[in-house]
Amino acid sequence: MTTILVVDDSTVDRKLATGLLAQESEWRVVEASDGNAAMSMISEVDPDLIVTDLNLPGINGLELLANLQKSHSRIGVVLLAAQGSEEIAVEALQTGASSYVPKRLVPTTLVETVRRVLASIQETRKHSDLMDRMGERVETFVLENDVNLLMAMSRHFQTVLADSWSLDRTDRLRTGTALEEALLNAMYHGNLEVSSELKEQDHQAFYALAEERRNSAPWIDRKIFIRTILNPDEATFVIRDDGSGFDPNSLPDPTDPENLIRPFGRGVMLMRAFMDDVTYNTTGNEVTLKRKRNRS
Repeated sequence: MTTILVVDDSTVDRKLATGLLAQESEWRVVEASDGNAAMSMISEVDPDLIVTDLNLPGINGLELLANLQKSHSRIGVVLLAAQGSEEIAVEALQTGASSYVPKRLVPTTLVETVRRVLASIQETRKHSDLMDRMGERVETFVLENDVNLLMAMSRHFQTVLADSWSLDRTDRLRTGTALEEALLNAMYHGNLEVSSELKEQDHQAFYALAEERRNSAPWIDRKIFIRTILNPDEATFVIRDDGSGFDPNSLPDPTDPENLIRPFGRGVMLMRAFMDDVTYNTTGNEVTLKRKRNRS
């Protein structure tokens, strides 16, 4: 049976929402009078969906949503907002709420809104169950030295992880940032052999030289080779360039405060911060990035 938790400090409003939802025989409806009580009840009642007022004492609706996104992201959230709370409702929707119902429209639209959100949640869970049974997904790509292609590659990876792992927006962006840095390093420093020292001295000269080499031999013929291996628990990204490589041990320590604002080594710092493991081959022209799936 589907469980719905209704959270509202107004007894009248809470009973109205509960009464409407309880008319559906396949739904079990429970109540909480504030955000703190709601958080305490979650482990006990295991709700599929929370219908919550935005304006609550203690933990308000927005804070309740933020807490759920961190620890119970699978639970859908439908917001109830009084007139004048529209801007907060928009912020909550951007944070991850499933839908929004103005309080004045609760009698006419709440049940149908909840029905649509539950259908979406159930479909997402079915897809997640299917992806958990995936054995292994392998993809290979060969790319030219084109920044637009590299950015498209990063977005593709993010989409794949969102689809396969239901990865949230923050984790997708962190993963995408690490991959972008690895791809850009393969192009600029690997294939085009433009040094970070030049970028540190003169940004315009760095990009001008890169553009010149991108359209000239022998650099124009060099490619970036990508292989991805994805299973339900781990993602592996192998990125290799046609350059002569470098000594990975020559990189400065990017965590040294003196190096944090320098372009040299910044990409490697981000890769190591956002991935679980980053390793280079002995010649330095191939990097392998791994990240494990964090299941909520």
